[in-house]
Amino acid sequence: MHALSRQQIVLVAVLTIAWGVNWPIMKLGVTGYPPLTFRALSMWLGLPVLGAALLLMKVPFHVPRKDWRELLWLAATNMFVWHVCIILAIRTLSSGRAAILGYTMPIFSALIGALFFATPLARRGWLGVGAAGVGVVLLLWHELTHLAGRPWGVVLALVAAAFWALGTQNLRRTRLAAPALALSFWMTVMTAVVMAVLAVAFEAPQWRLPDATVTWAILYNAVMIFGFAHAAWTVLAKGLPPVASTLSVMMIPVLGVFSGAWWLREPVHWQDWTAVVLMMVAIGSVLWPARASTR
Repeated sequence: MHALSRQQIVLVAVLTIAWGVNWPIMKLGVTGYPPLTFRALSMWLGLPVLGAALLLMKVPFHVPRKDWRELLWLAATNMFVWHVCIILAIRTLSSGRAAILGYTMPIFSALIGALFFATPLARRGWLGVGAAGVGVVLLLWHELTHLAGRPWGVVLALVAAAFWALGTQNLRRTRLAAPALALSFWMTVMTAVVMAVLAVAFEAPQWRLPDATVTWAILYNAVMIFGFAHAAWTVLAKGLPPVASTLSVMMIPVLGVFSGAWWLREPVHWQDWTAVVLMMVAIGSVLWPARASTR
């Protein structure tokens, strides 16, 4: 399995915190406010932050014209479906459980890689996927009866996870020569346009000025999620094997569950604590350096 560099470890740690606490923040943001509009505003406000970061780091924005078709496909699989489906799902599900369903992505990624990309997993990879899968089941243990009454939220979250997994596989294999941060910027631009069009088409009659809580949630998403987290994820997903990049962030749904419990008073059970241990096993299975082979 692929060992992470010091820079990648720092990115994973900050990404986990930023994305993990964002689940209850998103729940607060879309409660009583149009979800597609919430996402569109977050993206458009986050784009200048991301663009400024590229300018400060002197990362070129240019993507050759011949590569735009592939870039559109990467945006569709990594961002279009994910953002539409997950923001609609979180309005009907608890924030922690939406995070868990969304982070079934590593399981989908492993299956997609094995079935369609001829990338069989080593034993440690299957151990990580299995531990993550059991952890997800445990985290959902007390929610199954509630989820059964909200089938569309569950379906949307799982569709989002499956497409994100496909996008991660595609991103790892892309031959685009542009820097990862430039790809992230243009994928965010495309997704912001898609979200704005959908918000106008389906939510225009519901538009109103956001209150203080929604405004704060939009600004957090703009700066931390679209200004930082998506760019960091693109760098990780482009530079690491899909299983290593996906399982390395499996503490995000755990943090989502516990931050939702603290912030929104969502219940926590022994199954949640057991799932924490299993997620650590999943992470360790792909991040723990393999011993060098000897004769």
